Amino acid sequence: MAVDLTQRQPKKTYRGEGGASYEWSPADLPMLGVASIGAAKLSLAAGGLSLPSYSDSAKVAYVLQGTGTCGIVLPEATKEKVVGVKEGDALALPFGVVTWWHNAPDATTELIVLFLGDTSKGHKAGQFTNFQLTGANGIFTGFSTEFVGRAWDLTQDDAAKLVSSQPASGIVKLGAGQKLPAPSAEDRKGMALNCLEAPLDVDIKNGGRVVVLNTQNLPLVKEVGLGADLVRIDAHSMCSPGFSCDSAYQVTYIVRGSGRVQVVGTDGKRVLETHVEGGYLFIVPRFFVVSKIADASGLEWFSIITTPK
Repeated sequence: MAVDLTQRQPKKTYRGEGGASYEWSPADLPMLGVASIGAAKLSLAAGGLSLPSYSDSAKVAYVLQGTGTCGIVLPEATKEKVVGVKEGDALALPFGVVTWWHNAPDATTELIVLFLGDTSKGHKAGQFTNFQLTGANGIFTGFSTEFVGRAWDLTQDDAAKLVSSQPASGIVKLGAGQKLPAPSAEDRKGMALNCLEAPLDVDIKNGGRVVVLNTQNLPLVKEVGLGADLVRIDAHSMCSPGFSCDSAYQVTYIVRGSGRVQVVGTDGKRVLETHVEGGYLFIVPRFFVVSKIADASGLEWFSIITTPK
């Protein structure tokens, strides 16, 4: 089986005053298309707002850096949840969920969020397709003023003004005095798990630590259909060779640190031997065996597998 498992960094797809978006493409990382996995990153500057949108894919979001706010409207929900997020938080986002993300105006660091998800039911294998609710590319820009006016009980002139007055695309920077709903501790329950603070599933002295996302600590994982974990191994420690026994792909994003990775495939052939560092992503095919050894800096990675088990 000839496979290209070369690790890749994402490419920038949008840059504005409020921040930037990045994605990994199947053209650069073919295994994304093979595994029907999407991977993207969002980076928001101070005051940056990622406008409300929904996607054609179920995802797991992981906060790589910073603090901020996430607005979440679950399918058939009668109320929006507004969740405060910080580094280490993981959120399970099912099909049909509407989200927005905001970094505080006085933030000293960017808010950076990683998205990994299943695109098997999406428009493009290996890529997310997002639908903006508002802005220059918002879904209402495609409807006639008659439809928009009747939907919101507006005159056609007001409907035209409403739609045409939103020139921004995807990410904006809020002006002074513009406010968003405040996060609620109650809304956070069941929506986010901080992997840096959660009880450890594996704790090896001078070796490493693992936190696994499951239906007990993050119930929405079941609806998303993906499993996930955060693994941190110490300097010169090893994650022993292993494979997923339930026919799952493993998608790994290196959060920080560096180290060596080897992957062995069919007929005992080594199909990947590489040095990894923060910011890179690679995919391990079904039943292939992977092992990692950390450098002196240690190694930390966030992974999903294509099963919630």
